[in-house]
Amino acid sequence: MLPYSTAAEAQAALGRPLTFLETLWLQHTANRSDYFLYCLNIVYLFVNFTVLPLPTVILDVLKVRAFERFKLQPGVHTTISDALRCYKSVIWSFCTVVGPLQLLSYPMVKMLGFRTSLPLPSCGEIVSQLAVYFLIEDYGNYWIHRWLHCGWGYKNIHYLHHEFTAPMSFAAPYAHWAEILVLGIPSFVGPALVPGHMVTLWLWIALRHIEAMETHSGYDFPWSFTKFIPFYGGAEYHDYHHFVGGKSQSNFASVFTYCDYLYGTDKGYRYQKSLMKITKNKLGEETSGWVGDSGDKKSS
Repeated sequence: MLPYSTAAEAQAALGRPLTFLETLWLQHTANRSDYFLYCLNIVYLFVNFTVLPLPTVILDVLKVRAFERFKLQPGVHTTISDALRCYKSVIWSFCTVVGPLQLLSYPMVKMLGFRTSLPLPSCGEIVSQLAVYFLIEDYGNYWIHRWLHCGWGYKNIHYLHHEFTAPMSFAAPYAHWAEILVLGIPSFVGPALVPGHMVTLWLWIALRHIEAMETHSGYDFPWSFTKFIPFYGGAEYHDYHHFVGGKSQSNFASVFTYCDYLYGTDKGYRYQKSLMKITKNKLGEETSGWVGDSGDKKSS
């Protein structure tokens, strides 16, 4: 809870006028406990899981022809029943794993020093901390994901996530409860090492899930701003990983491509891209879809 309840008290404590965003923050948080603010993460996650995937899921389920040229696996679409089954499974995991974990992790977050007080962090502070979080999570996720593709890890845990070889946004958090827990570790390491403001934590959780939903969308839109992010993998990069399925030993990274390049686990993807380029040159037109058969069934 903030140590002041009025703008005048806050301005006196800071020694300067409040910014517009700080005024909004004060109005909405002054009389609320830190625990309440942290628990709002659960609300944000529920909105992320439910609302944000809808645009591309609707395009996929309704097979909207105008957007078919952006489909990474053209002609392969999710049915309404599969989309609903996937969503129900995700919400069940949310209620039984993600939500309780958020509630129980508050003492750790408080101990690490995350704050809700004013002043709000600057844009530079937020961007630098988010960059650290993404880099640490991406590196840790790479190795855990790679382990999950070993025999035991895939057979007992990771197989569930790969039910969708033509992924959709709802399928981003569609996974075994053990996978949700173990892949959550690198997501928490960055904030643990570089704690900041609750606003930064909210942004981190939201952006990480938005990124996961984009890479599982099954669509590669040329106007996506993420195409301007250096070494960003994106939907096409991860779609190939799902297309290959359980046999995949390529494209393990969650966000960026540098780990796969450094450790040589993007060779299959680069070979596929070279085949598509050769085909394009021969036919004189853009090609779509991966070459060959997927390792599992096309869609759940």
